[in-house]
Amino acid sequence: MPEKIRRVRRRRRGRSLSGIEALPSFRLHLPPVRVVLYAATAAAIVLLIILFGTYGSKLYLGWHESRLLKRAGAMLEKNDFVTANRLARQVLARHGDSLPAFYILAEATEKQNSEETVSWRAQIARLQPDNIDSQLNLASAALRFGQIDLARKTLERIAPRAQDEAAFHIVAGWLARAEGNLAEQEQQFDIAVNKDPKNDLYKFNLAALQIRSQDPEKSAQARANLERLTQVTQFRTGALRALLSDAVDRNDLQNADRFAQQLQMSPQVSFGDYLLCLNFYRKLDAKKFDALLEKVKPVAARSADDLGLLMDWMNENGLASDVVKWMDKLPAAATAKSPAAIAIAAAFAEQKNWSRLRRWTRSESWGKDDYLRLAYQGFAARQSRQSSAEAEFDTLWRAALHAAADQPEKEINLARLATKWNLPIESEALWSRLSHIPACRREALDALYKLYRANNDLKKLYDVLQRLHDASPNEIGITANLARLGLNIDQNTKQSQELARQAYERAPDDVSCAVTYAFSLYAQGRTTEGLEILQKLPPEALHESHAAVYAAVLLLDVNQTDSAKEYIQVAKRGPIYAEEKRVLEDELAKIAGVSPSPTPLPSPSPTPTPSATSTSASTTPIPEVSASATP
Repeated sequence: MPEKIRRVRRRRRGRSLSGIEALPSFRLHLPPVRVVLYAATAAAIVLLIILFGTYGSKLYLGWHESRLLKRAGAMLEKNDFVTANRLARQVLARHGDSLPAFYILAEATEKQNSEETVSWRAQIARLQPDNIDSQLNLASAALRFGQIDLARKTLERIAPRAQDEAAFHIVAGWLARAEGNLAEQEQQFDIAVNKDPKNDLYKFNLAALQIRSQDPEKSAQARANLERLTQVTQFRTGALRALLSDAVDRNDLQNADRFAQQLQMSPQVSFGDYLLCLNFYRKLDAKKFDALLEKVKPVAARSADDLGLLMDWMNENGLASDVVKWMDKLPAAATAKSPAAIAIAAAFAEQKNWSRLRRWTRSESWGKDDYLRLAYQGFAARQSRQSSAEAEFDTLWRAALHAAADQPEKEINLARLATKWNLPIESEALWSRLSHIPACRREALDALYKLYRANNDLKKLYDVLQRLHDASPNEIGITANLARLGLNIDQNTKQSQELARQAYERAPDDVSCAVTYAFSLYAQGRTTEGLEILQKLPPEALHESHAAVYAAVLLLDVNQTDSAKEYIQVAKRGPIYAEEKRVLEDELAKIAGVSPSPTPLPSPSPTPTPSATSTSASTTPIPEVSASATP
């Protein structure tokens, strides 16, 4: 082999044995199309990784939320409110503005009759500000739980857009009812029926209201509508209740008997309906009443709630002694717990059997109602008149307050008992606190009004009336009372005059509004105009003692003394309020030529004892009009 060839071969073998360093650089040469495909695939994989990392968790959370909502809805349909509530709250923990979750929570709490419904309806209304149904649901829930301010503001907000909705007028009607304005309630219900004449629910609402109308034509039409609705399954029981109550009120015993029998045979009859029938049969026939009561007793004994209801009814209808006799025939397990235990305690209190009431309330705990056991025990101790009675009462009452603290539904029960038992200090403290809780405010302010009126505490009375007016500005009775008291005690005179005018313009045929406006005109030196207002009233309207005061004052102011004498005599027979007595005495002194001295506002009695028979009316004789005072 030639030497040259051998050298070339040796060089090549040397390169292969010298290692990787001796190899030429490695490059992969691919066609251009395949390069693009590989690059695109790699980019897609990277993009998918990014997308999954960014949105994958959101997709999973959305799926999980949907699953939770579906389960919550299923539980709601099964009336498993606890589970539905828990699942919906889990959704809100992840998605704070989940509208479906709010709907589930609103429905669940509403079916449980929980005030929390209002807050969930408010959340729905917030998320759907232009949805009229959501706003009406909020207003309805607010009314249901006594939050009148919220209901009014909600309706005022949507009124321009909702006037053509029949449902709007139904809710507005219930708001008027809550404010005590029955005339406006009827008007709103009537509008709803006219806007949706085929809606039997709206017809039922209107008929149940108008059946009590003083207008014979309206009440007759309402009875006819309710009789028709007794043939509609949905409204049969409610219509029979309304017809039975109306027949009893009118002493139409034959029809009342017919309605009572139909009501008892209705598939939807409730235990409360049996109590309604008891009211009727007690009036109709003692034998039938006794027979029905004995028939109802074993039915009531099957349910703790019904047992308590029947015993409460018996207490309220003068049958407390029968409650005590009946309890001895019932198992101890049925009577030892509330609500029966509470009703039995009330029966002992009605009978003034303080020793037995003390023994009864020293028994075992009444569970969640133990605060009432403490209250009854304290009241029994106080009524025992023993040397340590007051101290024992104070201790037990404080214990009851502590057990009910921050629980308005319990505090309101204690406040009602304090009012019933004529405990003014205790009732004022409770009602004052409850008056700041929207759901309790109206009842609390009404109770304070009665307390301060009975105590003749005019400053506090005016403040309460002002708060009532602020809460219910369209209620003409409150408006007139606030205006008249303000004029009598020179409080916010300009406002009082304006309120008197507004009340009269809204209800010129209402005696209270007319008298108040006439008195306002008198205070402005326009007595003649005031008398023209009074002359439009039926003559018998001014023979009510309070109205007679103002008729006498205006007549005396224009020197019609002889005409005034008639009303002075009516006022003397009373009752009239202290501020009315003062304004009449001042007018009498004026025409007698005596300058009346300013009279300070009466101070509250140091030991007020408001009761059903006590009033704030004056019993001090009003001076006669002297002959020398006659022009």
